[in-house]
Amino acid sequence: MATIYDVSILAGVSLATVSRVVNNNAKVSDKTRKKVHDAMEQLGYRPNNIAQSLASNRSNSIGVLVSQLDGPYYGPMMRQIEAVLRGANKHAIFAAGHSDAEQEQEAMDFLLNRGCDALIVDVEALSDEYLVKLSQSKTPVVLINRHIEALSDRCVHLDNVQGGYLATRYVLEQGHTQLAFIAGPHEKLDARDRLTGYRKALDEFGIKFDAKLCCEGDYHEEGGYQAMQHLLDAGRPFTCVVCANDQMASGAIAACMERGLKVPGDISFVGFDNIPFPRYISPKLTTISNPIEAMGLAAASWILRQTYGETPPSATPVFQPELIERESVRKL
Repeated sequence: MATIYDVSILAGVSLATVSRVVNNNAKVSDKTRKKVHDAMEQLGYRPNNIAQSLASNRSNSIGVLVSQLDGPYYGPMMRQIEAVLRGANKHAIFAAGHSDAEQEQEAMDFLLNRGCDALIVDVEALSDEYLVKLSQSKTPVVLINRHIEALSDRCVHLDNVQGGYLATRYVLEQGHTQLAFIAGPHEKLDARDRLTGYRKALDEFGIKFDAKLCCEGDYHEEGGYQAMQHLLDAGRPFTCVVCANDQMASGAIAACMERGLKVPGDISFVGFDNIPFPRYISPKLTTISNPIEAMGLAAASWILRQTYGETPPSATPVFQPELIERESVRKL
Protein backbone atom coordinates (compact mmCIF):
# COMPACT_ATOMS: atom_id res chain seq x y z
CA MET A 1 0.00 0.00 0.00
CA ALA A 2 1.39 3.36 -1.06
CA THR A 3 2.25 5.88 1.64
CA ILE A 4 2.62 9.62 1.78
CA TYR A 5 6.41 9.06 1.67
CA ASP A 6 6.08 7.27 -1.66
CA VAL A 7 4.04 10.16 -3.05
CA SER A 8 6.61 12.73 -1.93
CA ILE A 9 9.48 10.78 -3.57
CA LEU A 10 7.63 10.23 -6.86
CA ALA A 11 6.45 13.84 -7.03
CA GLY A 12 9.84 15.17 -5.96
CA VAL A 13 8.42 17.33 -3.19
CA SER A 14 8.56 17.40 0.60
CA LEU A 15 6.20 15.55 2.92
CA ALA A 16 4.87 18.92 4.08
CA THR A 17 3.96 19.84 0.50
CA VAL A 18 2.09 16.56 -0.02
CA SER A 19 0.26 17.18 3.26
CA ARG A 20 -0.75 20.66 2.14
CA VAL A 21 -2.11 19.28 -1.14
CA VAL A 22 -4.03 16.52 0.64
CA ASN A 23 -5.55 19.10 3.00
CA ASN A 24 -6.39 21.43 0.11
CA ASN A 25 -4.15 24.18 1.43
CA ALA A 26 -4.09 27.16 -0.92
CA LYS A 27 -0.36 27.79 -0.38
CA VAL A 28 0.67 25.38 -3.14
CA SER A 29 1.21 26.31 -6.78
CA ASP A 30 -1.01 24.74 -9.42
CA LYS A 31 2.05 23.09 -11.02
CA THR A 32 3.15 21.46 -7.76
CA ARG A 33 -0.40 20.47 -6.89
CA LYS A 34 -0.71 18.70 -10.24
CA LYS A 35 2.58 16.82 -9.69
CA VAL A 36 1.32 15.57 -6.32
CA HIS A 37 -2.09 14.56 -7.68
CA ASP A 38 -0.47 12.75 -10.59
CA ALA A 39 1.80 10.84 -8.19
CA MET A 40 -1.15 9.95 -5.95
CA GLU A 41 -3.09 8.65 -8.95
CA GLN A 42 -0.12 6.67 -10.29
CA LEU A 43 0.46 5.03 -6.89
CA GLY A 44 -3.22 4.57 -6.07
CA TYR A 45 -2.67 6.52 -2.87
CA ARG A 46 -5.70 7.48 -0.81
CA PRO A 47 -5.31 9.74 2.25
CA ASN A 48 -6.09 8.10 5.57
CA ASN A 49 -8.81 10.39 6.91
CA ILE A 50 -8.72 8.87 10.38
CA ALA A 51 -4.99 9.38 10.63
CA GLN A 52 -5.37 12.93 9.33
CA SER A 53 -7.97 13.65 11.98
CA LEU A 54 -5.76 12.29 14.75
CA ALA A 55 -2.78 14.28 13.54
CA SER A 56 -4.63 17.56 13.08
CA ASN A 57 -7.21 17.14 15.82
CA ARG A 58 -9.80 17.93 13.12
CA SER A 59 -12.42 15.68 11.57
CA ASN A 60 -13.27 18.14 8.77
CA SER A 61 -16.93 17.44 9.49
CA ILE A 62 -19.66 19.78 10.71
CA GLY A 63 -22.68 18.51 12.61
CA VAL A 64 -26.00 19.95 11.44
CA LEU A 65 -28.98 19.41 13.74
CA VAL A 66 -32.36 20.40 12.28
CA SER A 67 -35.99 19.89 13.26
CA GLN A 68 -36.77 17.70 10.26
CA LEU A 69 -35.06 16.36 7.16
CA ASP A 70 -37.77 16.94 4.56
CA GLY A 71 -40.13 19.58 3.26
CA PRO A 72 -39.83 22.72 1.14
CA TYR A 73 -38.44 24.76 4.06
CA TYR A 74 -35.62 22.69 5.55
CA GLY A 75 -34.54 21.10 2.27
CA PRO A 76 -33.17 24.32 0.71
CA MET A 77 -31.44 25.27 3.96
CA MET A 78 -29.65 21.92 4.24
CA ARG A 79 -28.76 21.97 0.54
CA GLN A 80 -27.14 25.39 0.93
CA ILE A 81 -25.22 24.39 4.07
CA GLU A 82 -23.91 21.22 2.41
CA ALA A 83 -22.84 23.12 -0.71
CA VAL A 84 -20.91 25.74 1.29
CA LEU A 85 -19.17 23.12 3.42
CA ARG A 86 -18.36 20.91 0.42
CA GLY A 87 -16.86 23.93 -1.33
CA ALA A 88 -14.47 24.24 1.62
CA ASN A 89 -13.62 20.51 1.48
CA LYS A 90 -15.64 19.83 4.62
CA HIS A 91 -18.47 17.38 5.17
CA ALA A 92 -21.88 17.80 6.79
CA ILE A 93 -23.34 15.19 9.13
CA PHE A 94 -27.09 15.71 9.45
CA ALA A 95 -29.33 14.69 12.33
CA ALA A 96 -32.96 15.50 13.16
CA GLY A 97 -34.45 16.45 16.52
CA HIS A 98 -38.15 16.53 15.51
CA SER A 99 -38.84 19.42 17.94
CA ASP A 100 -38.65 16.99 20.87
CA ALA A 101 -36.25 17.66 23.76
CA GLU A 102 -35.21 14.02 24.21
CA GLN A 103 -34.63 13.46 20.49
CA GLU A 104 -32.79 16.76 20.16
CA GLN A 105 -30.51 15.79 23.04
CA GLU A 106 -29.87 12.35 21.53
CA ALA A 107 -29.05 13.91 18.16
CA MET A 108 -26.74 16.44 19.80
CA ASP A 109 -24.90 13.68 21.68
CA PHE A 110 -24.57 11.69 18.43
CA LEU A 111 -22.93 14.62 16.62
CA LEU A 112 -20.61 15.47 19.50
CA ASN A 113 -19.55 11.83 19.85
CA ARG A 114 -18.67 11.76 16.15
CA GLY A 115 -15.99 14.38 16.78
CA CYS A 116 -17.58 17.11 14.69
CA ASP A 117 -15.39 20.20 14.52
CA ALA A 118 -18.40 22.51 14.92
CA LEU A 119 -22.20 22.49 15.05
CA ILE A 120 -24.98 24.27 13.16
CA VAL A 121 -28.03 23.90 15.37
CA ASP A 122 -31.72 24.42 14.63
CA VAL A 123 -33.56 23.21 17.74
CA GLU A 124 -36.76 24.26 19.45
CA ALA A 125 -37.13 22.13 22.58
CA LEU A 126 -33.67 22.34 24.16
CA SER A 127 -33.47 25.16 26.70
CA ASP A 128 -31.64 28.45 26.33
CA GLU A 129 -29.55 27.48 29.34
CA TYR A 130 -28.39 24.26 27.70
CA LEU A 131 -27.43 26.05 24.49
CA VAL A 132 -25.55 28.78 26.33
CA LYS A 133 -23.56 26.12 28.20
CA LEU A 134 -22.93 24.23 24.95
CA SER A 135 -21.55 27.40 23.36
CA GLN A 136 -18.97 27.64 26.14
CA SER A 137 -17.43 24.30 25.18
CA LYS A 138 -14.50 23.91 22.80
CA THR A 139 -16.86 23.06 19.89
CA PRO A 140 -17.99 26.19 17.97
CA VAL A 141 -21.77 26.44 17.70
CA VAL A 142 -24.03 28.67 15.60
CA LEU A 143 -27.80 28.76 16.07
CA ILE A 144 -30.17 29.08 13.15
CA ASN A 145 -33.87 30.06 13.34
CA ARG A 146 -33.45 31.02 16.99
CA HIS A 147 -32.35 34.03 18.99
CA ILE A 148 -30.87 33.90 22.48
CA GLU A 149 -29.75 37.28 23.78
CA ALA A 150 -26.65 35.86 25.48
CA LEU A 151 -25.62 34.29 22.14
CA SER A 152 -26.72 37.06 19.81
CA ASP A 153 -23.37 37.08 18.00
CA ARG A 154 -23.95 33.50 16.83
CA CYS A 155 -27.68 33.48 16.09
CA VAL A 156 -28.80 33.50 12.44
CA HIS A 157 -32.51 34.20 12.43
CA LEU A 158 -35.47 36.02 10.90
CA ASP A 159 -37.43 38.78 12.63
CA ASN A 160 -40.64 36.74 12.74
CA VAL A 161 -42.54 39.35 14.78
CA GLN A 162 -41.94 41.86 11.99
CA GLY A 163 -43.00 39.28 9.41
CA GLY A 164 -46.33 38.63 11.12
CA TYR A 165 -46.81 42.36 11.47
CA LEU A 166 -46.08 43.06 7.77
CA ALA A 167 -48.50 40.38 6.57
CA THR A 168 -51.32 41.64 8.77
CA ARG A 169 -50.71 45.33 8.15
CA TYR A 170 -50.84 44.70 4.40
CA VAL A 171 -54.29 43.09 4.46
CA LEU A 172 -55.57 45.74 6.86
CA GLU A 173 -54.40 48.40 4.43
CA GLN A 174 -56.38 46.60 1.70
CA GLY A 175 -59.54 47.24 3.74
CA HIS A 176 -59.90 43.89 5.52
CA THR A 177 -60.96 44.39 9.14
CA GLN A 178 -62.47 40.98 9.84
CA LEU A 179 -59.45 38.70 9.98
CA ALA A 180 -58.78 35.08 10.92
CA PHE A 181 -55.38 33.67 11.77
CA ILE A 182 -54.05 30.14 11.26
CA ALA A 183 -51.14 29.87 13.67
CA GLY A 184 -48.23 27.48 13.76
CA PRO A 185 -47.73 25.05 16.67
CA HIS A 186 -47.64 27.08 19.86
CA GLU A 187 -44.53 25.29 21.15
CA LYS A 188 -42.51 26.74 18.26
CA LEU A 189 -40.94 30.12 18.95
CA ASP A 190 -41.30 31.37 15.37
CA ALA A 191 -45.03 30.54 15.46
CA ARG A 192 -45.48 32.53 18.67
CA ASP A 193 -43.53 35.43 17.21
CA ARG A 194 -45.65 35.52 14.05
CA LEU A 195 -48.80 35.57 16.15
CA THR A 196 -47.30 38.41 18.18
CA GLY A 197 -46.74 40.36 14.96
CA TYR A 198 -50.34 39.68 13.89
CA ARG A 199 -51.68 41.05 17.17
CA LYS A 200 -49.33 44.04 16.99
CA ALA A 201 -50.81 45.09 13.64
CA LEU A 202 -54.37 44.61 14.90
CA ASP A 203 -53.61 46.85 17.88
CA GLU A 204 -52.12 49.49 15.62
CA PHE A 205 -55.33 49.60 13.56
CA GLY A 206 -57.57 49.55 16.65
CA ILE A 207 -58.99 46.08 15.96
CA LYS A 208 -59.65 43.74 18.88
CA PHE A 209 -58.03 40.30 18.70
CA ASP A 210 -60.69 37.57 18.45
CA ALA A 211 -59.40 34.29 19.92
CA LYS A 212 -62.24 32.39 18.23
CA LEU A 213 -60.85 33.44 14.85
CA CYS A 214 -57.37 32.15 15.71
CA CYS A 215 -56.83 28.45 15.06
CA GLU A 216 -53.63 26.49 15.66
CA GLY A 217 -52.22 24.40 12.82
CA ASP A 218 -49.15 22.19 12.43
CA TYR A 219 -47.20 23.99 9.65
CA HIS A 220 -48.32 21.33 7.13
CA GLU A 221 -50.98 21.41 4.41
CA GLU A 222 -53.29 19.07 6.30
CA GLY A 223 -53.08 21.26 9.39
CA GLY A 224 -54.09 24.30 7.35
CA TYR A 225 -56.93 22.34 5.76
CA GLN A 226 -58.31 21.24 9.13
CA ALA A 227 -57.90 24.68 10.68
CA MET A 228 -59.79 26.25 7.79
CA GLN A 229 -62.62 23.75 8.19
CA HIS A 230 -62.85 24.73 11.85
CA LEU A 231 -62.92 28.45 11.05
CA LEU A 232 -65.61 28.03 8.40
CA ASP A 233 -67.75 25.88 10.69
CA ALA A 234 -67.46 28.39 13.54
CA GLY A 235 -69.86 30.70 11.73
CA ARG A 236 -68.02 33.93 12.54
CA PRO A 237 -67.57 36.35 9.62
CA PHE A 238 -64.13 37.07 8.17
CA THR A 239 -62.88 38.21 4.78
CA CYS A 240 -59.19 37.33 5.01
CA VAL A 241 -56.99 34.65 6.59
CA VAL A 242 -53.43 35.35 7.66
CA CYS A 243 -51.49 32.06 7.73
CA ALA A 244 -48.30 31.42 9.68
CA ASN A 245 -46.77 29.61 6.72
CA ASP A 246 -47.39 28.90 3.03
CA GLN A 247 -48.01 25.20 3.46
CA MET A 248 -50.96 25.80 5.78
CA ALA A 249 -52.22 28.53 3.46
CA SER A 250 -52.25 26.02 0.59
CA GLY A 251 -54.27 23.54 2.64
CA ALA A 252 -56.66 26.26 3.78
CA ILE A 253 -57.26 27.43 0.21
CA ALA A 254 -58.04 23.84 -0.80
CA ALA A 255 -60.65 23.66 1.98
CA CYS A 256 -62.28 26.85 0.68
CA MET A 257 -62.42 25.60 -2.88
CA GLU A 258 -64.05 22.35 -1.76
CA ARG A 259 -66.87 24.46 -0.34
CA GLY A 260 -67.25 26.51 -3.50
CA LEU A 261 -65.63 29.63 -2.07
CA LYS A 262 -63.56 31.78 -4.40
CA VAL A 263 -60.08 33.02 -3.53
CA PRO A 264 -59.69 35.96 -3.30
CA GLY A 265 -63.24 36.80 -4.33
CA ASP A 266 -64.84 35.44 -1.17
CA ILE A 267 -61.83 35.01 1.13
CA SER A 268 -58.35 36.48 0.78
CA PHE A 269 -55.16 34.80 1.98
CA VAL A 270 -51.63 35.77 2.89
CA GLY A 271 -48.93 33.24 3.77
CA PHE A 272 -45.41 33.24 5.19
CA ASP A 273 -42.04 31.78 4.03
CA ASN A 274 -42.22 32.29 0.24
CA ILE A 275 -41.50 28.63 -0.50
CA PRO A 276 -41.51 27.76 -4.23
CA PHE A 277 -44.82 26.04 -5.02
CA PRO A 278 -47.37 28.69 -3.85
CA ARG A 279 -46.09 31.05 -6.52
CA TYR A 280 -47.35 28.57 -9.15
CA ILE A 281 -50.82 27.82 -7.77
CA SER A 282 -53.88 29.83 -8.75
CA PRO A 283 -54.20 32.39 -7.38
CA LYS A 284 -50.52 32.98 -6.75
CA LEU A 285 -50.05 33.41 -3.01
CA THR A 286 -49.17 36.73 -1.43
CA THR A 287 -46.65 35.93 1.27
CA ILE A 288 -43.75 37.05 3.46
CA SER A 289 -40.19 36.22 2.46
CA ASN A 290 -38.13 33.97 4.71
CA PRO A 291 -34.67 33.68 3.12
CA ILE A 292 -33.80 30.30 4.61
CA GLU A 293 -31.14 29.54 1.98
CA ALA A 294 -29.36 32.80 2.79
CA MET A 295 -29.54 31.91 6.47
CA GLY A 296 -27.99 28.52 5.75
CA LEU A 297 -25.21 30.26 3.81
CA ALA A 298 -24.61 32.70 6.67
CA ALA A 299 -24.50 29.95 9.30
CA ALA A 300 -22.13 27.74 7.32
CA SER A 301 -19.85 30.69 6.46
CA TRP A 302 -19.71 31.75 10.12
CA ILE A 303 -18.73 28.22 11.17
CA LEU A 304 -16.00 27.98 8.53
CA ARG A 305 -14.47 31.29 9.61
CA GLN A 306 -14.80 30.50 13.32
CA THR A 307 -13.43 26.96 13.07
CA TYR A 308 -10.92 27.01 10.22
CA GLY A 309 -10.43 30.65 9.25
CA GLU A 310 -7.52 32.91 10.00
CA THR A 311 -9.78 35.91 10.60
CA PRO A 312 -12.52 36.06 13.24
CA PRO A 313 -16.11 35.79 11.96
CA SER A 314 -18.31 38.84 11.72
CA ALA A 315 -21.51 39.01 13.74
CA THR A 316 -24.30 36.77 12.52
CA PRO A 317 -27.09 38.61 10.74
CA VAL A 318 -30.72 39.19 11.65
CA PHE A 319 -32.68 38.78 8.42
CA GLN A 320 -35.58 41.11 7.74
CA PRO A 321 -38.78 39.82 6.10
CA GLU A 322 -40.33 41.42 3.04
CA LEU A 323 -43.85 41.32 1.64
CA ILE A 324 -44.22 39.45 -1.67
CA GLU A 325 -47.42 40.82 -3.22
CA ARG A 326 -49.18 38.48 -5.65
CA GLU A 327 -52.84 37.65 -6.33
CA SER A 328 -54.48 36.13 -3.24
CA VAL A 329 -55.59 39.32 -1.46
CA ARG A 330 -58.58 41.32 -2.74
CA LYS A 331 -58.75 45.04 -2.10
CA LEU A 332 -62.03 46.02 -0.42
